[in-house]
Amino acid sequence: MRRYLSAACAALLLVLVPVASASAVTAKVAVGNSSAGSILIDGHGKSLYRFGRDTGRKSTCNGACAQNWPPLLTKGKPKASGSAKASKLGTTKRSDGTTQVTYGGWPVYTFVADKNKPGSTKGEGVDAFGAKWYVVAAKGTARTGSY
Repeated sequence: MRRYLSAACAALLLVLVPVASASAVTAKVAVGNSSAGSILIDGHGKSLYRFGRDTGRKSTCNGACAQNWPPLLTKGKPKASGSAKASKLGTTKRSDGTTQVTYGGWPVYTFVADKNKPGSTKGEGVDAFGAKWYVVAAKGTARTGSY
C-alpha cells in the first residue's frame, strides 16, 4: 500500500510540476521575420497580435476570446530580446488577476491557429470577437496596411 501511494504521489508531482513552472515564466518579446515583415514574437517564436477592441492598456479579450487569442502572460517584468525595445514593454492586470504583457502601451496576444509555428500569421486581419486582429510591427504599431 505504501509503495502504491509513493508511486501515485510521484506521478502527481510529475504532472503538477510542469504546470507550476509554466505559470512562473517571465515573458520574452523579440523581433522575428514573417510574411508580414518584421514583427514581434514571443519567446517561443509565436507572432504577437493587437486586438482592435482594446483601449490602451486595458484588455477586452476574455473567456472564449482569450482561449482563441491567448494573452501573453508574465510573472515579473517581461524581457526584451534582440531588437525589441525594453522601453516599450510593460504589463497590465487582467480581470482574472493575471499579468499580461503590453508593448507600446497595448496588450499583446498569440493566436491558437498559429500552432507554435514561428513566423505564422494566420490571425492577421481576422475579424473576431468584435474587432480585427493585427500582428504587431517591430516598432510596436499594428500592421493594418498591405505589406
